[in-house]
Amino acid sequence: MRQALVTGATGGLGLALTAALVAEGYAVRATGRDPVAAARLAALGAEVVLADLARDPGAAARLCHGIDVVFHAAALSSPWGRAEDFERINVTATRTLLGAARAAGCEGLVLVSSPSIYAQFRDRIGLTEADPPAARPLNAYARTKLAAERLVLTANAPDFFTVAVRPRALVGPDDQVVLPRLLALVARGRVPLPRGGRALVEFTDVRDAARSLVLADQRRSAVGGRVFNISGGHPVSVRDTAVGLARALGRDLTFVPLPWPLMLAGAVALEGAAALSPARREPLITPYGVATLAFSQTFDLAGARDGLGYTPLHDANATMLAMARQARGDGR
Repeated sequence: MRQALVTGATGGLGLALTAALVAEGYAVRATGRDPVAAARLAALGAEVVLADLARDPGAAARLCHGIDVVFHAAALSSPWGRAEDFERINVTATRTLLGAARAAGCEGLVLVSSPSIYAQFRDRIGLTEADPPAARPLNAYARTKLAAERLVLTANAPDFFTVAVRPRALVGPDDQVVLPRLLALVARGRVPLPRGGRALVEFTDVRDAARSLVLADQRRSAVGGRVFNISGGHPVSVRDTAVGLARALGRDLTFVPLPWPLMLAGAVALEGAAALSPARREPLITPYGVATLAFSQTFDLAGARDGLGYTPLHDANATMLAMARQARGDGR
C-alpha cells in the first residue's frame, strides 16, 4: 500500500485530497492545524497528526518518516497579509519539507501551486504551462507560490520526482478562500463592474483539483519536473458569476460601472491604509482583486490532459451556485 503524507489536510483541498487518496487505496498521514477538520480526516481512515510546519520545522522530519509521496497543500492562501508570513509559510516551510522528504527517503513531492502567478492587468486567454508568469506578481501570495514552485521543480531528480499543480479558483463545501469573498461582495448589493464585467474566470471543483494531484503521483515516472495548470474548463464572465450568485442568495444586485484604473487607484489606497492600521484587516478590494474582476484568465488544459490524463468531471460553476444556496440556508 502506497504511503502518502498530505500537508494542509484540514483545509478544503486537503480534505478532498485525503478522501480521493483513501478511495484510491493509499494509506494517508494527514496533517494540519484545525482539530475539528482533523476529526473528519480520521473518519475517512487517515492517520491524523496536528502540526504547524511553519512554526515547528522539526515536524517535517517526523511526518515524512515511512512516507512514499508527499502532497504539499499547506499554504497561506490569501490576497492580503504580511509579506513575512507568506515567506515563512509558503517558501521556508516548503524548503524544509523538501529537505525532510529527501532525507527520509521519500520517492517524491507534489506541490499545490497557483495560477495567480499569471495575474496581470491585461487579458490572458488560453494560458499554457509554457506561458510566462507575471514579471511582477501582484501580491505576496503569488510571489511566494512562484518561489515555492521553483524550489520544488528544481529538486526533481532521478531518485526523487517533483510535480507542481496549479488549480484555479477552487470551489467546494469547505472553501474558505474564493466563495466567501464573492458572497461578501454580492451581499453588499452593489458590485463594482470594470470593463462591463466581461472578464472571464474559470473555477475548479475541489474534487477535480484533488484528482489531478493523485494523477500526478500515479504518472510520476512520466511527469517529474513538470507543472500543470488545472481548472474546470468552462469560462464564465464576472457579470454572469455575480448574477448567478445573487439569484442563489435571493438578493437584488446593482452593478456600478467603474473604469479599472480608477478602481485600481482605490484598491492601492485601501491596501495602504490597511497596512498602516493596527488591525491590518483585509481591505475590501486589492490590486489582485481588480485584476481578477477586470481581466480574463483562461486556460488551455491540453498539458494536463496529455500529461496527467486529466479532464474535469464536475461542473465547477454548478458547484459554486450549490454552495451559495447552502450559504443562504435553504439548499435549493
